Parts: sequence; structure tokens; C-alpha cells
Amino acid sequence: MNVNISVLMLLFCGLTLAQNTEETQSCSPDMCELLKEFGAMKEKLAATENRLKDSETRLTNSETRQMNSETQIVALNSKLGIKVVFSARTSTSGAIGPFNTDTTLVYGTVITNEGNAYNQNTGIFTAPVAGTYYFTFFYHAGGHQKSKLTLVKNSQFIVDSSDHQTADDKADNGGNAAFVQLQRGDQVFVRMTANTHVWGDGYCTSFSGFLVSQN
Repeated sequence: MNVNISVLMLLFCGLTLAQNTEETQSCSPDMCELLKEFGAMKEKLAATENRLKDSETRLTNSETRQMNSETQIVALNSKLGIKVVFSARTSTSGAIGPFNTDTTLVYGTVITNEGNAYNQNTGIFTAPVAGTYYFTFFYHAGGHQKSKLTLVKNSQFIVDSSDHQTADDKADNGGNAAFVQLQRGDQVFVRMTANTHVWGDGYCTSFSGFLVSQN
């Protein structure tokens, strides 16, 4: 502020001196030198103000980029904060099936259920968010009966695993896996085909899944 006042005073004096110079066609050597120095000082001051404005603009742009980055990080953390992981196994003693109709296999013993998307009473997984999920299922069964399980999305068959009946094969194991694109509310479950069976006890027949990426 003091500099600006001084500048204004010098400008006033300079204009006055300039007017007197025109009238008298004369200039004191010391005053002329002072006016030259003042002109140079004015140019330097203008250049400094321009640099300050450029610095303020760059600072504003940097702050804007930082805010945008923070917003993106918050959004990414929000997505990553949604964790959906489940794994469950059957807990029925002996064989499950055979039944006369297709049956949704219920995995009653929950190993983990982060996100609470799997229902251990119905055997159905319900997607809490849209995204890509990965599902696996495995089973153990006796060879004296056929075995067939199918991974189902709503009413759509995704993948299955089966084994035929044999007289000499006392036990069978099978399973399958798939990446599945789901919308929120879509349901995924394992269906056991009519007139087939799996073993319910032990730790061999399981159903698992997790969210790979959210849309």
C-alpha cells in the first residue's frame, strides 16, 4: 500500500514536472534522472504484478487438480469399501437326495458371509450391488447314484458338473466355477437335478463366491 502511494506521488510530481518542462523547455538533470529511474521502477513493478498473477493462477489450478484427485480417491475408496465374500458348506448327515424334482441346494453351515448376501436358510445368494462376481461349487457323492449340480442365475443356467452312475465307482467328486455379471437383486444358487444326489456331511460339498469388481 505504501509503495502504491509513493508511486502515485511520483506520478503526480512527474506529470507536474512534465508540464513545467513543456512550458519552460528545460529539465533539471537530477530530476530527469529521477524520472528515468521512476519509469524503470514502474516497469519492474508491473512485471512483478504479472508474475504474481501467474503464480496465483497456477496455485488455483493446482488446488483444483488436488480437489479432483481427492474426489476420485473418495469414490474409489467407496467402491473398494463394499466387500462381498461368502463361503458355505452342506451340513446334512448322509446323502442329500435323490428327489423327484429339481431342488435348490441349501448350504446350511456358513464359513464366511461378509456383506450378508448369502442366505443360509434358502441357499440363495442375492447381489447387493451390480458388478462382476466369481462363484465356485464342489461336491462329493457316492458312485451308486447319479450326481448333477448346476449354477443358476435367476432362471438362467450358467455352468454345471455331473457324474453318471457306476457299479464299481464308490465315490465321486466334481465342481465348476464361473465369472458372472450381476445386477443388484439378481440371485445365484446351486440347483440339484431331479433323481441325483450329493453327500451332505463332511466338508466336501461347498458353495462360494465374491465380488470381483463393482460397476
